[in-house]
Amino acid sequence: MRNEFRIKLRLERAHLPPPRVDTETIESAIKVNLLYVNLIILGIASLAGYFLSGRTLRPIKEMVDQQNQFIADASHELRTPLTALKTAIEVNLRDEKLNLKQAKDTLKENLADVDKLKSLSENLLTLVTLQGSLNHFSSISIKDVLQTAMSKINYLAKAKKVEIKTSIKEAVVSGNKDRLIELFVILLDNAVKYSPNNKIITVSSEKEDSHAVIKIKDEGIGISEKELPHIFERFYRVDKSRASSTKGYGLGLAIANEIVHLHKGSISVESKEKKGSTFIVKLPLK
Repeated sequence: MRNEFRIKLRLERAHLPPPRVDTETIESAIKVNLLYVNLIILGIASLAGYFLSGRTLRPIKEMVDQQNQFIADASHELRTPLTALKTAIEVNLRDEKLNLKQAKDTLKENLADVDKLKSLSENLLTLVTLQGSLNHFSSISIKDVLQTAMSKINYLAKAKKVEIKTSIKEAVVSGNKDRLIELFVILLDNAVKYSPNNKIITVSSEKEDSHAVIKIKDEGIGISEKELPHIFERFYRVDKSRASSTKGYGLGLAIANEIVHLHKGSISVESKEKKGSTFIVKLPLK
């Protein structure tokens, strides 16, 4: 009897209709889930686009800001000597009692302003040129470069009775010889200008790991701690005590920094006021 009952129950179950599926409910659930997924994807994509575009545009913005600042600074520096020239000429033209000596003195002052403009325009042209890549690289002897640079500064050193001592070890780097000579002329020129009479400048070079390390040490007036982070900036204005010892537009060290950068090297300075400064240049060995 039990077996018959089980067989009958199985037969009844076999003829039961299949369960009804609510397709509309399932479709609605799928649509809602797809909507949430799409919203999440859209949000992630928007955030990623925002951050990526920010990272992409930031260097461009910095470059444009630097160019605008450079143009503004250059315009200001050009305006100063031009204004001095114009004022001196106008004043003398209105002077009915102007004599030959006064006219010559005015011309001398004008010539000095013209020299300043010439120096500034040359430095600006150098900076613009350096912003491109340096093509003519070859194997360069650091010893040869330093000796050439020192020969260009010797007359300034002798005029101030500044002695230049050397401790140079040979090293070969890949670079542009003319630009490297210009780099060390700038650093040596600064060392002489900011050194009192009868002082010593030490030029040394050695190999350290995979770099040639060149140091130019002076016994000059030094650089204050607050100025050190800014001395390689274009047109940076030092304090009056330092600026009064020499005249310039604050472009020399900016040019030196650009030359070092294009040679894949580094430049730094150690300094204490009234004790002197040491400029350190590191260039990759050939």
